[in-house]
Amino acid sequence: MATSCTRRLRRSPGFTLLELMLVLAVVALLAAIAIPVFRAYQLRSKSAEVKNNLGAIRVLEETYYSAHDQFLAAAAEPPVIPGGSSTVFNPNAAFTALGFRPEGRVYFSYGVAVTADASGYTADAAADIDADGFPQLWGFAKPDSHGALTPGQVGCTVAALGVEIGPCGPGHGTSVF
Repeated sequence: MATSCTRRLRRSPGFTLLELMLVLAVVALLAAIAIPVFRAYQLRSKSAEVKNNLGAIRVLEETYYSAHDQFLAAAAEPPVIPGGSSTVFNPNAAFTALGFRPEGRVYFSYGVAVTADASGYTADAAADIDADGFPQLWGFAKPDSHGALTPGQVGCTVAALGVEIGPCGPGHGTSVF
């Protein structure tokens, strides 16, 4: 009788089903918290590209204007708004003349539209970085000598434009964060 009691008190090596289920629940909870936060950081870092590149376009346009007394229009490149993945930027003749060539692949399509007298311009960019079917539009405008603005090449409207680099209207640029 004494041997049967000691056999019941001894534990076999390994984990119980309850311990394994508890560990699985903790891992699932951590993943449920971490994955959305990580995704938001990824989208923010992709949006940093557009701010830097539009800033570079602004500087290059002002430099071009000081040399030629007019701003330079540039058709959208890449011509199709990229989805959730990056794409190759092949500078067209206008971007080449401007000196704009981003390093590596891009998430946004960039364009520059000029006013009728070429004394003002709009630089804008669009991408669907979260692949939800709604492109994010960023841009800024420099009014012409009469104070008029021109719509952007890739989707920014006159009403949504500002003189500082930012989203073209509410919901563009920050809606997913």
